[in-house]
Formats: sequence, structure tokens, C-alpha cells
Amino acid sequence: MRPNLLFALTSLIAAALMLAPALHPATAAVYSNGTATATFTVTLTIQTNCTIAANPLAFGSTGVLASALNQQTTLSVTCSNTTPYNVGLDAGTVSGSTVASRLLAGTATGNTGTTVGFQLYQDAGHTTVWGNTQGTNTVGGTGSGSAQSINVYGQVAAQATPQPDTYQSTVTATVYF
Repeated sequence: MRPNLLFALTSLIAAALMLAPALHPATAAVYSNGTATATFTVTLTIQTNCTIAANPLAFGSTGVLASALNQQTTLSVTCSNTTPYNVGLDAGTVSGSTVASRLLAGTATGNTGTTVGFQLYQDAGHTTVWGNTQGTNTVGGTGSGSAQSINVYGQVAAQATPQPDTYQSTVTATVYF
């Protein structure tokens, strides 16, 4: 390479490197002439709130309903810390179903009017029916800010066995807060 060309390229590269800091200034400089301060407020408002999630309850398969079938599932309730709540369960979606006498209905064409009785309870001993009237038959608690698991105990009592089919209902769980 010719000496003048080499000198010119070297000078050009050196000049470019000197300009690079001007294009990208330092992120913080040090100054010693004095200081001034200001304050600002940072806020977050936590409101009273709850959410609820439910898992399915499956009684499995059986040939006859000669004895009770017992199963359980869980609800997950998450409420703001110290928030009192109640959880209610409705009668379900089957026509004629009540909290006192819940029903599952057949799902096969021509069998949707056939029902099987079942019940949902607050306790494993199946003594306290779980309903949807606050202060009467709901389950209460106090939020912790984290998910709390609540057991739901289901029972299909011994009864006359209807025709083979899958019987179902959809129950709505509500958290009151």
C-alpha cells in the first residue's frame, strides 16, 4: 500500500474513533458544583377483590346405584388480605334441581329428562348441604392474598338406577365479598 494512502486511512480511522464518544455520550457524568433534590410519591391502591376457580367433580362409572358414591373436588379462592368472603354453590343447571335436591340429567338424545339425584356438602361426613344463601348454607373465610383451597364433598345416594348414559349438571360457585 502506498505510504500516503496508509497515512490517510489511519488518520480517517483515528478521527472516527474520536467522534464515537460524541455520538454516544457517557451515561453519567460527575459534577461538583452542588446538588438539588426533589421528592415524588409512589402509590398503589389494593382494592377489596376476590377470584374463584373450580375443578370438576366426577363420580366415575358404576353399573347400579345400590350404594352411595362419594367424591370430592376443590375450589380455589383468592381474596385480598383480610377480606372476608362467603362461597356459595347453586342448584345446578338441570331443570327441577334445587339446593336441597340437586339433579344430574342424562346427556343422550331422548334421555335428557332422566335424572340422578346428588348432593354437595361442606363436610366429609355429608351432613351440611352447601347452598347459595349467605349466612345460612355458604362457606366463609378470610382472604390471605394467596389462593386458599376449599373442599367440596359430593355424594350420589343409593337410588333406582336409570338407563345407561352420562349424567351431568353444571354448578356455579360464587364468592361473595
